[in-house]
Amino acid sequence: MSKDIFSEVPELHYIEKAPACDMDEFKKVIESRRSVRVFTDEVIPDSVVEECLNMALLAPNSSNLQPWEFYWVKSPEKLKTLQAYCLNQPAARTSQTLIACVARPDRWKLGQKVNLAYFDTRPDTPRSVRAYYEKLVPFVYGNGPLHIFAPFKTLAVAILGFFRVIPRGPFGASGNLLWATKTTSLACENLMLAFRAAGYDSCPMEGFDEVRVKKLLGLPRGAAVTMVVSAGKRASNGVYAERIRGAKDLFIKKV
Repeated sequence: MSKDIFSEVPELHYIEKAPACDMDEFKKVIESRRSVRVFTDEVIPDSVVEECLNMALLAPNSSNLQPWEFYWVKSPEKLKTLQAYCLNQPAARTSQTLIACVARPDRWKLGQKVNLAYFDTRPDTPRSVRAYYEKLVPFVYGNGPLHIFAPFKTLAVAILGFFRVIPRGPFGASGNLLWATKTTSLACENLMLAFRAAGYDSCPMEGFDEVRVKKLLGLPRGAAVTMVVSAGKRASNGVYAERIRGAKDLFIKKV
């Protein structure tokens, strides 16, 4: 069977060894991360927030196109307004650090340029890798003006799918938005775990007026606020109850 761009392992001259990690410490971070609803007045140092945002940007993302933006609201006036747009829920009202995590499906071209610019500095980049970003990425994520090409791509892929295994999207505005939202959510988890590792806590909020939040941040039509993450030092009444999870066999299936 002939290889294609998905199944072929490119010939790379790069080796990155994995450092030793501590599973117990990692478990401590995971198990102690809670959605904290009430924070103290303690301010998180800017250097810590910056480092946690850096960790967010290290999250895995589709084709390394990085279709995300993170708006750290520093202005006291905008912070107060964003708290109101988050319904003044305690997790927002008591937090002095709010970060709006935004999916940007419209910025795939920027991600494409970032990768191609890097390849220009690496003459040993395999031709197939460059071809992926130059040819396949525009086909998959580009839909033309008003997404007019999306129905035709969907139909073409559906027909080809009768004869071979093929990716089924994302196509169109809704498909691209789902794609970018999944990637942004991965970064949000990195962000929250980073805050916990630094000794702080967080709460991912979906309860907000997205229309008003987008206007506050000056976001374009194609952007979507995946969540607003509040962060701070956990108050004694910050966690409302024990963590509740169903039996694992309800969710983990071995097939």
